[in-house]
Amino acid sequence: MPEPGPKPGPQPGLLLDIADGTATVTISNPAKRNAMTTEMWEALPRLLDGLASDPAVRVLVLTGADGTFCAGADISGLREAGSGSARTQDAAVRAEEALAAFPKPTIAAVRGFCVGGGCQLAAACDLRFAAEGARFGVTPARLGIVYAASSTRRLVGLVGPATAKYLLFSAELIDHERALRTGLVDEVLPDEQLDKRVAEFTAVLASRSQLTQAAAKEFAAPGLDPSRIEHWERQARASGDTAEGVAAFLEGRPARFAWSPTAG
Repeated sequence: MPEPGPKPGPQPGLLLDIADGTATVTISNPAKRNAMTTEMWEALPRLLDGLASDPAVRVLVLTGADGTFCAGADISGLREAGSGSARTQDAAVRAEEALAAFPKPTIAAVRGFCVGGGCQLAAACDLRFAAEGARFGVTPARLGIVYAASSTRRLVGLVGPATAKYLLFSAELIDHERALRTGLVDEVLPDEQLDKRVAEFTAVLASRSQLTQAAAKEFAAPGLDPSRIEHWERQARASGDTAEGVAAFLEGRPARFAWSPTAG
């Protein structure tokens, strides 16, 4: 009988566990504080593609192994790549965009360092829950790297231009209190309570209407195509989820929503 717990993903360094409607992807490169290699960046979109089409998955949690979220890109790989480091930077942006475009709710569960590319991934999630003591930073200014325009805009949208400039100009780390105050994280918990809180919240999300969540996620993203509003209105009429939600509320029972991204 197979042992429970995270299983290897499509690339060493990414672990996957699916239980109770939640897919947990764990970044695991503990010898380098979970720094992302080029191969890990390239593997993440493939993993997300599979999870997006899996009807058993209703919520995604991204976290790190051994008390650290992610220390960013593996700098040794950048040095070895030389001019080919553009491959790593491009792969990091593609991974971030794939995470932001994931059609189901995503949560970053953050412990320890969430720096550079790690912060880039956390910012691409819909929500961020952090343990006390977590540290955050966006550090391309330490390396002379031009931070991607899409990543910069996402950071500005999350924390505002002043805080984004503070992080990008200085490459300094901020603590969990400042991260919470500036909107970089949504909740901060004592370390021993983080996993329980994330599990409770993902259970709530998994019980809610995926139709509502998918439409809200698209509407909240910049550059909304007006035709997509009509698309979601048609989906709502055809799905029957509104009738089910109202009936469940009036009858005092949990709703059984039928619509899913894989079917819709």
